[in-house]
Amino acid sequence: MTSDEPQDQQPISKRAARRLIQRAWVLAARDKRLRQHFREIRLTTLWVLEDWNLAWTAVFDRGRIHVERRLAKQPDMTFCWTTAQEFFEQVDNGIAPEDGFQFVGTQEHRRLFGPLLKGFLLMLRHVIANPVDDAGESLV
Repeated sequence: MTSDEPQDQQPISKRAARRLIQRAWVLAARDKRLRQHFREIRLTTLWVLEDWNLAWTAVFDRGRIHVERRLAKQPDMTFCWTTAQEFFEQVDNGIAPEDGFQFVGTQEHRRLFGPLLKGFLLMLRHVIANPVDDAGESLV
């Protein structure tokens, strides 16, 4: 798509990335296909982009999600990308969520969380392509 080319030329700021990530989780929670997964899961996750020194916590509590800037002290799972570029390339290219990041946690949690991770990355791709909220305000 040609509309992606200008987006690639303009790097996303940390502040914009936080907004886009939070918006992607909101949209993922609204997705009909993912709703049951959100209802069944109860986990605290930590997400890290090392080179940007950017981290956030996403808490999933049986249908509710809270995205926080405060870091979880004892997360159930941690997802870590060495560079933000790797993270955003994974989102842009649709690389399988099993690749491209470091994971700390149990395989059972990873199996349960797999559909939500895939849904989040798809929603983030959509939000990056269309960075506006429900009111039509720009997120970048």
